[in-house]
Amino acid sequence: MKIDHIGIATRQLKEATAFWQDALGLRVESTEVVGEQGVRIAMLPIGETHIELLEPLTPESPVGKFLDRQGPGIHHIAIQVDDICAALGQLKEKGALLIDETPRIGAGGCLIAFIHPSSTNGVLIELVQLQQVSTLERKVF
Repeated sequence: MKIDHIGIATRQLKEATAFWQDALGLRVESTEVVGEQGVRIAMLPIGETHIELLEPLTPESPVGKFLDRQGPGIHHIAIQVDDICAALGQLKEKGALLIDETPRIGAGGCLIAFIHPSSTNGVLIELVQLQQVSTLERKVF
């Protein structure tokens, strides 16, 4: 396992990327709208991981609600796993509260699932399986 990315909630993606690019010299590797999660994202590589900037598409989206409660800042830490289904099974077996009991499609077509912060000392954890899934497999999830 390793940290895949750190998700940072922001109100304005354009302003946030300007800081990371101009002040720190990072580059935007990709941008994407993830409609199911109600966000527009920008991925910026830094070392072996990424900064994922998250802008809500609506105030009612999970990131929009987070911004209303907490303001801009770290939203989640994403951990890369080889087998997301096995990882979810182990977590459930150990009593972790899962937001996603089965994986879903996230940014870049990867499989993702979230662990509730009540099980992780207040930190929202996202599991990420980098293997992209085919169109046929997407119908299963």
